[in-house]
Amino acid sequence: MSQIEKIRHSLSHIMAHAVKDLYKEAVLGMGPATSEGFYYDFGNVKISDTDFPQIEKRMRELIKQQIPFQEEIKSKEEAKEMFKDEPYKIEIIEEMEKDKVSVYRSGDFVDICSGPHIKNTKEINPNAFKLDRAAGAYFKGSEENPMLQRIYGLAFENKEKLEEYLKMREEAEERDHRKIGREMELFLFDEEVGQGLPLYLPKGAMLRHVLMDYVLNTYLYNNHQIVSTPHIAREDLWQHSGHLKFYSGDMYGPLSVEERNYRLKPMNCPFHVKMYKSRVRSYKELPIRWSEMGTVYRYEKSGEMHGLTRPRGFTQDDTHIICAKKQLEQEIITSLKITKHIYHTLGMEDLIFKLSIRDPKKSENYFGNNKDWEMAEKALKSSLSSFGLSEYELDEGGAAFYAPKIDIDAVDAMGRSWQLSTIQVDFNLTSRFNMNYVNEKGEQETPFMIHRALLGSIERFLGVYIEHTKGDFPFWLSPEQVWVVPISEKNVSYAKEIYQKLREERIRVSLKGTSENLSKTIRNGELQKIPYLLVVGEKEEKEKKVNIRSRKEKQETKSLEETVEKLKKEAHAKIVAIN
Repeated sequence: MSQIEKIRHSLSHIMAHAVKDLYKEAVLGMGPATSEGFYYDFGNVKISDTDFPQIEKRMRELIKQQIPFQEEIKSKEEAKEMFKDEPYKIEIIEEMEKDKVSVYRSGDFVDICSGPHIKNTKEINPNAFKLDRAAGAYFKGSEENPMLQRIYGLAFENKEKLEEYLKMREEAEERDHRKIGREMELFLFDEEVGQGLPLYLPKGAMLRHVLMDYVLNTYLYNNHQIVSTPHIAREDLWQHSGHLKFYSGDMYGPLSVEERNYRLKPMNCPFHVKMYKSRVRSYKELPIRWSEMGTVYRYEKSGEMHGLTRPRGFTQDDTHIICAKKQLEQEIITSLKITKHIYHTLGMEDLIFKLSIRDPKKSENYFGNNKDWEMAEKALKSSLSSFGLSEYELDEGGAAFYAPKIDIDAVDAMGRSWQLSTIQVDFNLTSRFNMNYVNEKGEQETPFMIHRALLGSIERFLGVYIEHTKGDFPFWLSPEQVWVVPISEKNVSYAKEIYQKLREERIRVSLKGTSENLSKTIRNGELQKIPYLLVVGEKEEKEKKVNIRSRKEKQETKSLEETVEKLKKEAHAKIVAIN
């Protein structure tokens, strides 16, 4: 454990010590370190952020006393006597499998803990921590247990790093896609509709549509075929695929139709398999690349949902590639190239590649035979190497029980990495559904199947992308690309002419009225992050020119023809062939 982790862990004890000093009635729960600080849970007390200064003051007083941390080993009975007035600690002790209990003493405070801790509070910088927020938390995370009061704290090596973190978090709050989504009127959630089910307003729906259109057209231009499948299927299908056995906790409950149970689909895969199985397939047809913008539904717990980045209903850019063994590596390489191209087009160029394979010591825990696993893992490794990646993260034991995979994280403008893309080989469904094709020798052979979702889900990607761009989308993707703004009623006719010419070029343009004053309209356009505002008055109309106000470029005046040509060239993302 690093020094900062020890400091954070130790600060949780110091905070509990301070709370017990100030609130004699408080009952101790648990308190570990976190990735940016620490927390502790308390019962029988109500603490709010208005109480934080007093608690922080007492914590700093304790730190100045240079209190040592000392480990003591007690028997269960000794520990229960030591914590006889702490019912949650008693419950923790009783559930321990070992007969000995590790406790740490710091001054006159003692807590159950396996450590490690700093040696002395003098190692803590008293200016490099602060209490952050209060929240409710169930004891041991179970809704069946009492609700406790949790206090979170932040802690870093020095004051500068604490302030840097707070500044970054403030920026993250400004970039929060839920906040921007409200301000820009992109999407909303409604309790009566249901948690985790986004409703896209016109601008958000257009943003989503343009993104999906670009991605799907990229796939189609690169020799994929589009398919479409229903939102529900009989339970028999999910039984056959194994989802009811291995994934039922994440699925919505059954829907009874004509005395048969149906389920909302959590995945698109079994439908694509069924289509493949609809007739005999030949090696001459392979590889088959079927893509679908398929909407799926997964039952996320209430506390785990987070705006668009983790909803219950979402659309995947799902592709299933069914190929022969000798085609596997090239299909993976092409998928990696398409991934890189799409993310670079979207302005997210910093990607992290991770390869998840079996734990070689536990091969019995994985579905399929060793020969296929070895071949698939070798193909994934070779693909990454051929793609030009000599270094990537290797996660032994990170593979799903049915397949190895490549996960791709995108790094946003704040340096945060988000797991978005997955390229995964599947042995499970090819076996469960007895998928075959007739090979060159006229014999039945099992194909390989690649699951691929390069954006992951449209919703999750949009949530990440809104935060990455802060809502300032590239011109080709912006739901509203241009506002034409006449200065006065006299210029409305010319503004309409410009508006019509841009519409003919399939540019998403709005014609603004003159009811608001010019400066207010321009300000609103800036707040809505409209890429181009075309302002026209008497001078522009007389000279057949346009005053262009851009979010990215200097203000300039061009002829109407030049303006239309300029915007036409930038308006649509270029679809390219991936070699």
